Amino acid sequence: MKISVNDAGRIGGSSKSPKKQLSSRKNGSLGGRPISPTLNPDGVSVKSCSYIYAPRGQAGEYAELAANPYRGCGHKCAYCYVPKVLRMDRREFDAKAVPRPDYLKFLTKDAIKYQSAGLAGQVMLSFTTDPYHPFDTSLTRATLKVLIDHGLSFCALTKGGSRALRDLDLFRPGHDAFASTLTTLDDKFSKKWEGGAALPKDRIKTIKKFHEAGIFTWVSLEPTLNCESSLSIIEATHEFVDLYKIGRANYLPMTSRTDWESYTHKIIDLCARLNVKHYIKKDLQKYLPVGYHNQLRVAQNFSQR
Repeated sequence: MKISVNDAGRIGGSSKSPKKQLSSRKNGSLGGRPISPTLNPDGVSVKSCSYIYAPRGQAGEYAELAANPYRGCGHKCAYCYVPKVLRMDRREFDAKAVPRPDYLKFLTKDAIKYQSAGLAGQVMLSFTTDPYHPFDTSLTRATLKVLIDHGLSFCALTKGGSRALRDLDLFRPGHDAFASTLTTLDDKFSKKWEGGAALPKDRIKTIKKFHEAGIFTWVSLEPTLNCESSLSIIEATHEFVDLYKIGRANYLPMTSRTDWESYTHKIIDLCARLNVKHYIKKDLQKYLPVGYHNQLRVAQNFSQR
């Protein structure tokens, strides 16, 4: 039997009828009482929800909402800041990715609150892990299904390449997006910096397949490990990438040696020449021409086209 969230709230009570028991299960710790979620001041996230949350700082430039099903990753990116943020040993973080305890239960509770609040935002997977890491990613598919079932959209940001194709059938044109981080077109360079990730050619082929399926695609050019490489990536992929999010490198040897102003000017000139959508992140915005149109939230779907 399938009922709506609103029905679940109205049914309530302590009756033993199957319909009321289902209501109680759907409301979780709230029992049969109506769900009355409170929005945060940002207007896009729900108060007291932590499994579907609004990222802050640099992460907030990438997505309004996010979810992180796993702890750890396995892509072994030398530039990754997440182990420090999570206070995890880097060797442990790189060695495995394990599901967060009772993840689907808590995710579903949050998703019900978002649905009850009438929010249908796009949830990005993931900031502190990768949804298509090298290990068991069955939880990723289950996560996408929960989001779909509760009226939410989603975006997968991954370095997993063709591992993501298993879930292509769940991505919906007009709702969802697929993205990949690219730092180079060179396999040898990638193996040095991203030892466990899919190789660049595999990531690019996967982006193209999602694009051909009608899914909005974007590429994260952050961190920028080599300026010329980032320019080459745009040249090689712009025909099937709908948006580029462009940043720089921080806390790495090239940080102080790179002419970021020159890089910013080159990349916006290239984007103008190729007529591609892009967003320049805050670390580089001081180098933009006065009045430059730099839209933070570009709709990551084709519903308005």
